[in-house]
Amino acid sequence: MPQQIAINIKTQAYHRMLGERFTLHDCTAGYAHLTETERAAIRVLITAGFKGAMGAEMDELPNLGLICCVGTGYEGIDVQAAIDRGIRVTHGAGVNAGAVADHAMALLLSVVRCIPHQDRLTRSGAWNYTETPRPLVSRKKMGIFGMGGIGAALARRATAFDIEVSYHSRSPKPELPYAYVPSLLELAERVDYLVACVPGGAATQHAVNAEVLAALGPQGYLFNVGRGTVVDTDALIAALQAGTLKGAGLDVFEHEPEVPAALCALENVVLTPHMAGNAPEVQQMATDLMCDNIAAFTAGAPLVTPVPEMRALATAG
Repeated sequence: MPQQIAINIKTQAYHRMLGERFTLHDCTAGYAHLTETERAAIRVLITAGFKGAMGAEMDELPNLGLICCVGTGYEGIDVQAAIDRGIRVTHGAGVNAGAVADHAMALLLSVVRCIPHQDRLTRSGAWNYTETPRPLVSRKKMGIFGMGGIGAALARRATAFDIEVSYHSRSPKPELPYAYVPSLLELAERVDYLVACVPGGAATQHAVNAEVLAALGPQGYLFNVGRGTVVDTDALIAALQAGTLKGAGLDVFEHEPEVPAALCALENVVLTPHMAGNAPEVQQMATDLMCDNIAAFTAGAPLVTPVPEMRALATAG
């Protein structure tokens, strides 16, 4: 019998592709429907960063040995609880970087050039070439908060648009040709566009706060393709309403899928439903990577993309 795995996310592409290779148990609504035999047979759980798995959920599957997260972010997984139970954790490091970087640039172009508004005007027949001209996207400065795979992919795209790139992250990346800025506040003071590409969690909770937004200033734009918790939503709404921030493009929100009505009412904002990393090519790459990790786990070999905590544990051991 093919290896049995559980999946607790709804994305049909993963259900279909993984179901072609494994006996798949749909656990998006919980585990109560599983028999004791099925629970005992399941060794792998597929999840996503926004869904994750806490210790109590891990305990639903007594022989669980591996948790695979489809994307790079894995903030919803209690990694320490997994370690305590001898469960290994992997993530889709880098598989969606290109798609998210593409989407970040699409948001930037849409907001700065006011594309959704102009689209609505044109469709309505209100041809108005003389409407207030929109600024250039190029010949500006972009600050990237988080220079991982997504940040690096975005930097390459921004450079092609003749945008000067600098960044702030946990540590400098000397192999990259972009200026490192030691604090997020200083980065915001220097740039026209601030793009958040960092994962969620306590370390980044409301890192983009009222002070950072004020430093970005009335001609500045904020974009978030990381996690919604990185931005203080109330401070962002206040800045946009007051005109102390020029505009914003958001793919992620603090309390998904709820989006504040105040954000939806603003004309200087473009909103998308946490879809930046969602592309057929990404889903295929993520599935292949999860299968490689499952094969390594089954063979007792090193995992292909363990989360950093697991790498540190292996090194320490």
